[in-house]
Amino acid sequence: MTINSSNGAVAEVRLVTSSRGIRDGSHKWQTDEKFSRQNGDVMYSGIPDNIAMSHESLLDTLYSSKVYAKIWNVASQALTKSQPPVLHPEYTKPGGTEYVYRELDFWTSGFFPGSLYLLLERERRYKSTVLNWAPDTTITPHQMQLEFACKWWTVNLHQNAYLATTHDLGFMIFPWAQKAWELNRDQDAYDTIIQASETLASRYVARVGAIRSWDTCITKRYAFTDPQKDFLLVIDNMMNLDMLFWAASELNDKEMYQIAVNHARTTQQFHVRKDFSTTHLTVFDPDTGALKSKLTNQGFNDNSSWTRGQAWAIAGFMQTYNWTQDISFLETAQSCADYFWGQLPANGIPLWDFNAPKDIQQPPDTSAAVVASYGMLLMHEALIGRNQPSAYFDRALHILKGVCSIHLNMPDEFVVSLSKIDTAEMASDNSQHEVRVRHGNGIPETILGGATINNYEFAPRRWANHGLVYADYYFLLAGNKLLEMDSMESATKNAI
Repeated sequence: MTINSSNGAVAEVRLVTSSRGIRDGSHKWQTDEKFSRQNGDVMYSGIPDNIAMSHESLLDTLYSSKVYAKIWNVASQALTKSQPPVLHPEYTKPGGTEYVYRELDFWTSGFFPGSLYLLLERERRYKSTVLNWAPDTTITPHQMQLEFACKWWTVNLHQNAYLATTHDLGFMIFPWAQKAWELNRDQDAYDTIIQASETLASRYVARVGAIRSWDTCITKRYAFTDPQKDFLLVIDNMMNLDMLFWAASELNDKEMYQIAVNHARTTQQFHVRKDFSTTHLTVFDPDTGALKSKLTNQGFNDNSSWTRGQAWAIAGFMQTYNWTQDISFLETAQSCADYFWGQLPANGIPLWDFNAPKDIQQPPDTSAAVVASYGMLLMHEALIGRNQPSAYFDRALHILKGVCSIHLNMPDEFVVSLSKIDTAEMASDNSQHEVRVRHGNGIPETILGGATINNYEFAPRRWANHGLVYADYYFLLAGNKLLEMDSMESATKNAI
């Protein structure tokens, strides 16, 4: 990689970026990507890193108590109820502020409790780092309150492990149950993951070599209503393999492992195009395994690149590589990420579809942005582990900076209400106080705006430019991945 300095000198450099270098902007360069400086802006593939946010400000934003307060504001509303939640937040309406809720068996039900568990992970594993990177996090609810909220919001979700009508069990179960097991050794959560994985594997059809995504699908343009005639497969399904691989590893189940590998290979073959954009939906003959058609269900058209689908491919193939160490999955993830990066506008925020007409204003999709950034962090980690050059750490940060600079909603904040309690000895105890959220009128309940569930013109219903629960979840997950990378680097240095 060449750097053109201010005096015209050219140098070959490589980039090895760790999360420790984020705060002060210090990086080691180890990449073969074209790089130059123009007017003080770092340029990658024509995209200037001129977003008005420093590395320090990014960390302050990612780990601020104001982000915690957004999640706690919604979570605490359920804690005074007589029964645990059976409805879970999904999205805010375009222009709206309050969450719209869905039934517990809807595919997004696992993301909000998953967000709670990500906050708990920060408390348990990375508290000192978070305090160092975002000093305003000293005032938050007691950890035991957060632990209770995690349990309260998930007690009704275990039953979803038996849902044999969906491929989304990885989304519905793994975001919270994996953390419940890792952090608490929660046996119920462990059993739920195993059951959900067995249920998911039961949707595998050997002739196709994949796990069935949807049983039916109806739009204003086409309808698939008979699973005996049509096998539907979507790119999103790559993200559910992580749970399947995890369970296969725990059980030493070679058949389950092979199901996940076969699914990834089928997706790789039929969903990834020659230019490494991706097809959203493929339809197969379930009896012969023959491909019948390639369509979109949420993108601009059948041949376009729906950006969240592209992001699912990046993260999903990276997760699959991490489990299999099959270099082809890493290469596919890289190529999909390079395509994604090459289509981004300068601000780092993808539109909902890379091929949507540019002559009219198109809505963004921050959920695609944060999923892709998470996948790029996984990619950077894998490449550095292989002693290969990586530009993906800085790409991930560029995207996160864009999201934080443009689509961060107005904050909530924690406030402390002090109370004075008289004791029997006529003394006073001033140590008791309540931590609550100050949530202003007209402020959205989500951390981020600018997400787009579905803007396909033939969709039964279209939502664009709004808050979305899984945009917030992957925003938090990317933050936790940075914390994990920093922790691993520290442990390695201490061992040396």
